Amino acid sequence: MTAPSPDGVKLTASDGGWLRVHPASPFVRGWVALVAIAFFVGRDFFERLLQGRAVLDDEMAQRAPWLLIIGGGILFLAVLGFVLSWYFTRYQVADGYVRVASGIFSRQQRQARLDRVQAIDVLQPLVARIFGLAELKFEVADSGESAVHLAYLKKADAQKLRATILARAAGIVPDPGMPEDTVPEAPEHHILRIRPGRLLGSLLLSEQTVGILLGAVGAVVLSSLTENLSFYVYLFPAALGLAASFWGSFNKGYNFTAAISPDGIRLRYGLLDTQAQTVPPGRVQAVRIHQAPLWRIFGWYRMHINVAGYGNAADANATSSRTLLLPVGTFDDVLSMMALVLPDPGTDNPVDVFAAGINGMDSDGGFVTSPRRVRPISPLGWRRNAYAVTTTALLLRSGRWWRSLAVVPHQRTQSMALQQGPLARRFGVLDLVLHTTPGPVSARLYQADVRVAQMLFTEQSARAREARRSQTSEQWLAQVVARPGSPISQAEAQALTAAHGQASVPDPLPETGLVPAPTSTPLQEEDQRHV
Repeated sequence: MTAPSPDGVKLTASDGGWLRVHPASPFVRGWVALVAIAFFVGRDFFERLLQGRAVLDDEMAQRAPWLLIIGGGILFLAVLGFVLSWYFTRYQVADGYVRVASGIFSRQQRQARLDRVQAIDVLQPLVARIFGLAELKFEVADSGESAVHLAYLKKADAQKLRATILARAAGIVPDPGMPEDTVPEAPEHHILRIRPGRLLGSLLLSEQTVGILLGAVGAVVLSSLTENLSFYVYLFPAALGLAASFWGSFNKGYNFTAAISPDGIRLRYGLLDTQAQTVPPGRVQAVRIHQAPLWRIFGWYRMHINVAGYGNAADANATSSRTLLLPVGTFDDVLSMMALVLPDPGTDNPVDVFAAGINGMDSDGGFVTSPRRVRPISPLGWRRNAYAVTTTALLLRSGRWWRSLAVVPHQRTQSMALQQGPLARRFGVLDLVLHTTPGPVSARLYQADVRVAQMLFTEQSARAREARRSQTSEQWLAQVVARPGSPISQAEAQALTAAHGQASVPDPLPETGLVPAPTSTPLQEEDQRHV
């Protein structure tokens, strides 16, 4: 395995050496500290300048030398800390691992196995973009947080390193005549792009906007009736919170694009801070399609996914943006993204099934709903709460106003639980909960008949065991091509893989639509059953 160094020197696994990150890395991470020092030293000067007073009067003439000495000393210590931080931060790609060592007084080394890398993100905060740098974030299976942060490298070097590692993880076979250290960036096929106007419209029609408008109307009414203007005061923190939420969502969703490549689904987004995220679809554990009430006017939907390692990240805001598969899109966009994360839907009529799951009622599309007797406790939701089973996934439908469809591939079912409260026991129903990796997708079947839920519990356990035994490898591109109505053709897939060093895409098996591939490492066979 090889890795390019910032100065262009290539390192092979046999060398066993360590490389340093870019010299500007500590300044990119610590620029806020430099700004704080400048503010501390120059605050009085700026205040006097803004007030129209003399900048260097007698008082300032006496204080200026001490300010410069103290500020210069703090600045020297900060720069020295930056230099030492850069000197003691090194990384290595060798022997099947990527390792990062850091720390001046307290040394720390983190490593991630290359064959267990779930995804690799390329992050570019605004300051890093100015320097042409990028951060690599490795997500590893079963890690409580991101296993390795490699910051910062030149953007071209970061992309080369990511391409090499993802090519190995995706099973791409390099050309024998091509040295491993020259694996190119995998080409891609564009799937969709979200226009800024649609993104802005989705934010204006969100639940937060409706809440603020209702609060404003209530404040106006109460102020008019009581002649007390203090009600308006409560709107200011709510308006500031809404503005911050809007900006965060717009900044994260701006210029959102999705593309398919041999190494996975590539998602790019961001206005000031840009992020390039690559997710191998075979590692997606669950998908949720959601629709807010006002979004029905334009037929818009949002999609989230559970990916191993993402749900345990310490930064909740980063986690929510990285698990977003589609910020806002039409039904056709939903089908295009579903074709990537679930290449084989397990049914001959996937469009009808997903349409019934998102917008259907009663038994549309073969869904099994809650019994009629639960109408007193769920007058609006009982016709929507339902499930459907295909040969590859379990679909769970819920919500009358806020519609939701959770899709869990059978082999991703880690455990199940049957839950029943006193009121549900009175009406002879219970909930079935499916557990996957932590994330925003919560898979739950609401208010199912007791016998139906118990039967589904037993059958889903058997389906999960069988799916894990027959699970194909994560070389997923040919599975996408094999699906009728795929967003990418066989010829386009051939071009992608050929450009990345693989001769061809294997032909799909006619009876299943999946590619013949060696079985991957089996997951745990025992189901955890909780009743």
